Amino acid sequence: MLDSKADLRFRPVVNEALRILNRTHIARYNRDGFVQPFDVFSPSEIAGIRDYIDGLMAALGPDGAYGINCYQARLSGLWDIATDRRIIDLVADLIGPDVICWASAVLSKAAGDPKRVPWHQDASFWALSPARTVTVWLAIDDADAENSAMRFIPGSHDKGALPTSERGEGSVFHRGTAGAEALGAPFTNALKAGQVSLHADMLVHGSLPNESDRRRCGLTLRYCPPSVRIIDPAWAAGVEAVLCRGAPGDWKVHPRPENDDITQTTSPHVVGNN
Repeated sequence: MLDSKADLRFRPVVNEALRILNRTHIARYNRDGFVQPFDVFSPSEIAGIRDYIDGLMAALGPDGAYGINCYQARLSGLWDIATDRRIIDLVADLIGPDVICWASAVLSKAAGDPKRVPWHQDASFWALSPARTVTVWLAIDDADAENSAMRFIPGSHDKGALPTSERGEGSVFHRGTAGAEALGAPFTNALKAGQVSLHADMLVHGSLPNESDRRRCGLTLRYCPPSVRIIDPAWAAGVEAVLCRGAPGDWKVHPRPENDDITQTTSPHVVGNN
């Protein structure tokens, strides 16, 4: 967890000019910290995206399952997904007309993967303030309770930074939210391939080991308005932002890259897994 003076308070969404979401969606997001599911990519489109992601993972070899972090400004294929109008329309209803994508990650749990992602709050690991990032989780494969879909604790997003404790072997993070079970019953973020969920950056979430015989692969995309600031210069050096819509404010943004070969570049920054 970063030692910073970041403002990690949740601010309810107020938007009287909704384009895709409706007032029920906004009420659920404000109450629970997430909304889902939304159909974005057709079966043929997500099949093509799956082939693309599989190719990236194969090119990285053993690091492919958890190592494709923050390439959104370095690979044209990921840039195109991150800036897709259908995704940005959803995000803009939550954060406003100016939308920046500052991080992404491919998260692939193979069949039988024993790794557990402990309960955690994303923004507590980031040098960003205020906490206004919305994470889009795009299902590359069908995700459900059987193959370790991400789980949320509804309503845990407006509690501020919660205490953490050390995690043992088999955990992706060495620290996680302490006493998360007392916060309420988990919600399983079941999604069909091509669907997305959207969740607030302080929502407590995690995932169990994948004990099934099916892979569970997803792509996370992190979006914020330009009013968010990076408060650690050292951390800023590893952030390569993409302007998805509107104006960038003070953010340095990167144009669509010509390269789409992951072996010809590297990741600038690693921000975590779900």
